Amino acid sequence: MPRDIKFLTVLLAGAGILHFVKPEPFERIVPKPLPYKKELVYASGVVEVGSALLLARPQTRRWGGRLAALLLIGVFPANVQMTADVLQSRKAPTWFKVGTVARLPLQLPLLRIARKAARTPQ
Repeated sequence: MPRDIKFLTVLLAGAGILHFVKPEPFERIVPKPLPYKKELVYASGVVEVGSALLLARPQTRRWGGRLAALLLIGVFPANVQMTADVLQSRKAPTWFKVGTVARLPLQLPLLRIARKAARTPQ
């Protein structure tokens, strides 16, 4: 498995597991207008773990890449919400504010890796 796809696989698996182990931080970044925050966190955790499992196997890597790409697009509003909340916070340290802003464009390389996996020959 290429290193970049392995990285994405591990990242998605770890993040997905965290959605179940410690859902509260994820609930806080669900965009405010959306209801059922805990359920959305659990659902995105299932999709993250599922994407990782699909990416891990060459036979299902294309589907894993497609699912991971859709997931990254789908959770982007939560990342924007987190950034907006952190930037408005008086308690958040400067380094954390910088990190949340820097995190937004980092979604693009992850999306690129997912699309690469989706194009992987079976």
